[in-house]
Amino acid sequence: MRKDAPGKPSRPWEDALGRAIDGIARLTAVDGATLITADYKLLAFGAKIVRRVTSPQVAQIIVTETIEGGRPVIAEPAQFGGTRHLSAAQFVHDQRDAIALVASQDGRFTAFAWSPSEKMVHAHRIEALLL
Repeated sequence: MRKDAPGKPSRPWEDALGRAIDGIARLTAVDGATLITADYKLLAFGAKIVRRVTSPQVAQIIVTETIEGGRPVIAEPAQFGGTRHLSAAQFVHDQRDAIALVASQDGRFTAFAWSPSEKMVHAHRIEALLL
């Protein structure tokens, strides 16, 4: 969805964007992953993400939180979260230009991305911002 021209009233565009976000948000209630492109085009929902055959299983991830004094922690994915977190970490490990967002049932919200400097998956918990 793109804004037509600068200077035009933006309210109809904002309304349309809100409806699109609500529609995609409803799809995330379906068990499985919702996949969208960088341009916010819906690719799939209810998808099961599996490890690429030629890729090793993720052994470690670096975890950070948005809290004062928080320090990065190296963890095994299984210690960090459940199936959603492990799937997201593996997907980002295999697709290093991807970002995975996980909102789990226990209230945690985590963003996963590949860290070129650490050469591993970086999981950043941001549920503190949602309070």
